[in-house]
Amino acid sequence: MKQKKSVLSLIPYEKREEGFDEWYRDVCYCGGMVDFHPSHGCYVMRDTSMEIWDTLKVFFEREMKRMNVKKCHLPKESSDVRNSLYPYFSKWIRVASDLPLKYNQWFYATRSEMSNPIPFIRSREFLWQEGHSAFATRKEAYLEVNNVMDIYCRIYQELLAIPVLTGRKSEDDSGLFSSTLQVFIPETGRCVQGAYSNCLGQSFAKQFNICFEKAIGVDSLVWQNSWSFSSAAIGLMIMVHGDDKGLVLPPNVAPVQAVIIPLATQGVDQRVRDACAAAAIILELAGIRTQVDSLGDIPLSIKHAHWEQKGIPLRILLGDSEIASNTFLIARRDNGSTISVPRDNLGERVALLLKKVQKSLFKVARSKSTASVQSVETWEEFVDAIESGKLVFAPWCDEQQVERDINERTYGLAKPVCTPYDQPLLPMGTLCFATGRLAKTWTYWSLL
Repeated sequence: MKQKKSVLSLIPYEKREEGFDEWYRDVCYCGGMVDFHPSHGCYVMRDTSMEIWDTLKVFFEREMKRMNVKKCHLPKESSDVRNSLYPYFSKWIRVASDLPLKYNQWFYATRSEMSNPIPFIRSREFLWQEGHSAFATRKEAYLEVNNVMDIYCRIYQELLAIPVLTGRKSEDDSGLFSSTLQVFIPETGRCVQGAYSNCLGQSFAKQFNICFEKAIGVDSLVWQNSWSFSSAAIGLMIMVHGDDKGLVLPPNVAPVQAVIIPLATQGVDQRVRDACAAAAIILELAGIRTQVDSLGDIPLSIKHAHWEQKGIPLRILLGDSEIASNTFLIARRDNGSTISVPRDNLGERVALLLKKVQKSLFKVARSKSTASVQSVETWEEFVDAIESGKLVFAPWCDEQQVERDINERTYGLAKPVCTPYDQPLLPMGTLCFATGRLAKTWTYWSLL
């Protein structure tokens, strides 16, 4: 990211389709999501990104409360929370009534070494949530793995309007029962992990002596889970929805859902200002996060470009003609369309339009992601699809050694993304694309 770009610039310097990495950095910076920091790999998260993160936190904490997950905070002695927390699990768990034990912690994490930093996706410091739990039985642990993954799916799909892939991790990168949430970025041909929910089995219980008295004189090891997502979710939102004009924020997480722009040919008179302020009050009372434009007497085109770059879902235009006709002109950020709406029930009309924008963003993103999927049956088809940056769906024998062989044969180019739990029909006699042996499952693959 070039640090000497003019602060007066109102559009990203790169086109999304022409230089995705630079486009992404430009959008993050010009959209006010991050600022530069002199330390390599570090970025300043600005107010917009922090407010979005807070929205995700509020949603997640509400769900955690329903699951009876408690909060905790541990001194950061190690990059692995387990080394700090599990000795306390061993101390706090003694009898069956101590279970289940569930804790969640919010904190920032650090990476000691890294190259090619990317805001939100790969930076030296990032915001993180990590939960840990212990159960008396494997059945209880497995149930929580699925429940937490459902919550992560809701965060991505309902709040961020991002379609996701969920399923089992490959056995080379998993615990006993490991679920992953992945987001495919067509421009890069790669998937990014957005969250995980893992059953760790009893290995850490053995290591840290975490057990409970199952019967008099009989101790039993607990079953443990861990689950996490991070501020990478914000970066994925930018990648999925942003365009050549800048950010496109889903209304459900946008700190400002609507901006009211006063219209005037020669300065804005007090009557228009008062009408804008009154409209803002109406919208705020309807629960719509609203701001009145205060950029001053500058060309309207620049105002539009400014708010488009910030990703505000709706721009509400109000001038003398709108006041005379008792209407508002509303422009959507997601598709650029404009509509005129009557002043009556303004709050309800804008709220309904925001819901339509949210649904449209998800629908467009899902269509784009679906169009990127290519099913293959042979090795040659697999290689061609991977090299073309497709999200590959292929039948395979689901063996760890074969996975390693595929990685070697593609010179580290391909990786398994996940094996979806909701499997399509695998016709009898279907062969693994890599070995020619009988296939056991369908799995998604992408560029590493």
